[in-house]
Amino acid sequence: MHSSNAATALLYSALELATRADVARELGVDERTVRRWAKGEIPMPNRWEPALSQLLLRRAPLRSDVDGQFSFIDLFAGVGGIRQGFESVGGHCVFSSEWDRFALQTYRANFGNEGEEIQTDIRQITAVSDDADENSRSIDERIPQHDVLLAGFPCQPFSLAGVSKKNSLGREHGFLCEAQGTLFFDVARIIEVKRPRAFLLENVKNLRSHDGGRTYEVIRRVLEELGYRVHDRVIDGKGFVPQHRERIYMVGFRKDTPFTWNQLDFPAPDARTLREVLHPEDGSEAAEPPYTEGDLATVGDKYVLSEKLWKYLQDYRAKHEHAGNGFGYSKVGPEDTARTLSARYHKDGSEILVDRGAGERPRRLTPRECARLMGFDDSFRIPVSDTQAYRQFGNSVVVPVIREIASAMAPHVLADIRSDQDGHQLALPMEFRETA
Repeated sequence: MHSSNAATALLYSALELATRADVARELGVDERTVRRWAKGEIPMPNRWEPALSQLLLRRAPLRSDVDGQFSFIDLFAGVGGIRQGFESVGGHCVFSSEWDRFALQTYRANFGNEGEEIQTDIRQITAVSDDADENSRSIDERIPQHDVLLAGFPCQPFSLAGVSKKNSLGREHGFLCEAQGTLFFDVARIIEVKRPRAFLLENVKNLRSHDGGRTYEVIRRVLEELGYRVHDRVIDGKGFVPQHRERIYMVGFRKDTPFTWNQLDFPAPDARTLREVLHPEDGSEAAEPPYTEGDLATVGDKYVLSEKLWKYLQDYRAKHEHAGNGFGYSKVGPEDTARTLSARYHKDGSEILVDRGAGERPRRLTPRECARLMGFDDSFRIPVSDTQAYRQFGNSVVVPVIREIASAMAPHVLADIRSDQDGHQLALPMEFRETA
C-alpha cells in the first residue's frame, strides 16, 4: 500500500535540507532508491513518513526571532498536556488561557515563559463588546502573532435559533455565525483574526456524534470556511500509555501541505503496561509524601478503599452482572492496561482499582500514578489536593500522543516559515525538476 503524494512531498522537503546521500543514510536505504523515489520511478511507501518527519524536524534551522523554532498559543490549557507535547519539538508558547483556578494553579507551577500572558477567561479578549470590529481589535492587540494555535475546547451544542446570516461580524459568514455563544466560536474568531499557520484542536471521541452530529459538522465547516485544510482522526492512547483513551484530534493548515496521519509512528497497543506507572513499593523509588511513604516508598493507606466502599462496589457489580450488564469496577495489576481515567475518579476510583492481592482491599491510583498514566514524567509538579489532581488528570490529554502529532506537524510549520523567509514555496529539488 502506497501514499506516494504525501511521502514524496516529504522527501522533496527533506532534500531541500539534506543531500540525497544523507537522506539515504538516515532512512537506511541506498542512494539509488532515494533518487528513484524522488524522480517518481517507483512509489515511496507510506511507512517512511514518520522517519521523514523526524528527519525534517532535526534538520530544520532554528528561527532567530523567537526562543523556539515556532511559536504557539495554548487555549483551554488545562494542566498543559498539549503544551508539553509541542514544547518537546521546539515550540515556544507566547500566550495561554485557562479558566479553572485549580488547573491554573498546576499550570503555573509547571509552565510560563518570560513575557507570556496567561489569561483566565479568553472571552474577556474575544467578546469585549457587541461590536465585531472592536472584538477583532481586542484579539489583534492582546493575542500575540503565533504559528500554531492549540486548543482543547469544551464540547457544546450549537443552536440555530435567532441566527441571521448577516450577523454581528458585519457580513455573511453563516457557519461562524452558527458557532456564536459557544467556546469554539472564540477559537474560530482568533483563527480568523490571527491567521496562524496551523492548529490542533482536541476533544472527546463523541464530538462526532454530539447533538446528532451537528456540533462536529459546524466545527469542521467553520474551519474550512476560514480557509484551512482539516485532517481529523480518533486516536487511542493505548500503546503510548497503558490506558484505553480515545480522543478526536483535528489538525488544520492554512496552506496545502503533505501532512497525513501516516506520519505518526503508532506503537503496538500492548507496548505499555501499568508496571511502568504503578509505584513499585520496594524502595527502588524515593518516597513522595503523601502519595508514598517510608523506606520502601509504599502507597499511603488513604488510597486503600474503605470496607464500606469496597462492599458497595462489589454489590453494585454483582447486581448488574445478574441483570446482564457490564457495569462495575475494574481491578488491574502490573501487566494490565487501564480503562479510561475520568474526571470523576476522585469519587470512588472504580474504573481503575489496583489489585493488592487475595484478601486485600484494592486501592485507587495515587495522583502521581495518574500523572504517569497520562504521560507526564515525575518532574511534573502537583500542587493541588488529590480531588483536584484526579479531576485535572482525568480531563488531560495523553502527552505522548500530542508529542507524536506535534512531531508530524512541526516539519510542515517550519517549511511554511522557511518559505516565507526565503520568499518562495519549497519545491521539487532542482536536479529532479525536469525529470520527475
